[in-house]
Amino acid sequence: MDTGAFSHLDCAMEYTFDPHALLSEPLMANLCTSGNEGPRNAPVWFLWEDEAIWMLGSKNGSSVSRLKADPRCAVEIVHFDNEAGILLHLGLRGRASIEQMNAMRFRRLLAKYLGPDEGCWNPWFIQNVAAIDDQDGRMVKLTPATTYTNNVSYFRTGPALAWPSEE
Repeated sequence: MDTGAFSHLDCAMEYTFDPHALLSEPLMANLCTSGNEGPRNAPVWFLWEDEAIWMLGSKNGSSVSRLKADPRCAVEIVHFDNEAGILLHLGLRGRASIEQMNAMRFRRLLAKYLGPDEGCWNPWFIQNVAAIDDQDGRMVKLTPATTYTNNVSYFRTGPALAWPSEE
């Protein structure tokens, strides 16, 4: 198995895969943090760049506030296709940092999910939700200390893995 940039990280599960198979896809990630109120989970869009996973935050956002107090976090990404029998799980662990908004990086993150042509992006969403140029925008950066992959794409096929396919 070639894990590329992840060769220094621990991939402990029995059926591993290249993490880039998920990091390059427009999948939902879950940012897991903890605070006085206990553990919290936030679904997020993400971008893998410069050996780190980047997620959107805001200056006064709850995830950002929790990470400022305790930067330990986990990010979970799952690719599940019931019909095809695919179930891939990628977990990243480490200490996050809160970075100033980088509009160019954020545009690359948005392009991953909305497509490369900014002219096709919903103007209302960009202005009211994404708010690319908002001075209160922040980016959560996690350079993983550890990672693991688990390919359980055998739930339909038995011991033979459904992914990767033999085609």
